[in-house]
Amino acid sequence: MRTEAPKLNHERLDVYQTAIEFFALADVVVSGFHKGNRALTDQMRRASLSIPLNIAEGYGKRTSADRGRFYDIARGSAHECGAILDAAAVLDLVPEAQFVRGKTMLVRIVQMLVKMSQ
Repeated sequence: MRTEAPKLNHERLDVYQTAIEFFALADVVVSGFHKGNRALTDQMRRASLSIPLNIAEGYGKRTSADRGRFYDIARGSAHECGAILDAAAVLDLVPEAQFVRGKTMLVRIVQMLVKMSQ
């Protein structure tokens, strides 16, 4: 981890911190995939990065409608990551502990985003 630096407002959000943690976990998970699963790897990397990026962008919007739109996109990306984890589990590509940790984090992220969108 890097030394403490000034934080932007969105970086103080628990949902953002959890999304960043999930992004790091997703990178570890896909690093264990076989080269033949490149599409799954690429999709997980894009979707897992989309979660914190949309939280950050949404937090900076002025209206609640604009914020909600970005939080909805982040929530959709979290669901997408969950489906990718399911697919990886069916193919026996992800260790059980990483699967459970990832799904737990995604459920938490989705719950927080739902509350933020209300």
